[in-house]
Amino acid sequence: MHVVKDHLISEAPSYRERRRMIQHYFDRTAVEAWARLTSTAPVSGIRATVRAGRETMRNHLLSYLPDDLSGRRVLDAGCGTGAMAVEMARRGAEVVAVDLSPTLIQLARDRTPTDLGGGSIEFRAGDMLSPQLGTFDHVVSMDALIHYQSRDVVRVLEGLGQRTRRSVVFTFAPQSLFLAGMMMAGKLFPRGDRSPAIYPVRERALRRMIERDAAMRHWQVGRTDKVSRGFYISQALELTRR
Repeated sequence: MHVVKDHLISEAPSYRERRRMIQHYFDRTAVEAWARLTSTAPVSGIRATVRAGRETMRNHLLSYLPDDLSGRRVLDAGCGTGAMAVEMARRGAEVVAVDLSPTLIQLARDRTPTDLGGGSIEFRAGDMLSPQLGTFDHVVSMDALIHYQSRDVVRVLEGLGQRTRRSVVFTFAPQSLFLAGMMMAGKLFPRGDRSPAIYPVRERALRRMIERDAAMRHWQVGRTDKVSRGFYISQALELTRR
């Protein structure tokens, strides 16, 4: 039987290197810009489209979860500044919100309201695949896996799936001419403050990789929604236990 171990995924060279780059970017390069983008402060037209797109995508992912999450444990994998975690906690969930960046985790803690209704949030800085996080009913990962190659995305899904009882909902970067053009522009005009590269993938190809993976045989692909708002392009995908 094919069994995937979390620590083996975490130590794969490609995954480990991307993890390092992402942590460096959010901890040292983009802290102020990211804090502003995820607030209500005025931003440029381009960043306003990203903010609006992210809000729409967050609502899509939340719609894949039950309205009442009381008694359920949920992992927010790549929680950023904690907006998703707050909404899930307000539905009654026991949320574990993890991000590679200690700086973003502290910002998330500072922004979390004192009244979360019947839910709770435990913020942790670290790897979403850490076995110390325990097991979950649901996993949500918004725009965290877009920085990894498709083979590593599937490996991450394998690892998360081993510790999840009900559903995994995540986003990926859908391959498109517009997104390819933006990526090319970034290569032509490199800057030190650019975020780690995004790896687009076709939905059909990603579905096929998941469906053919022996370790994912207990999972099936469900709903999907694509959000394209100016400079924000992302697609949600739902996996549910058979």
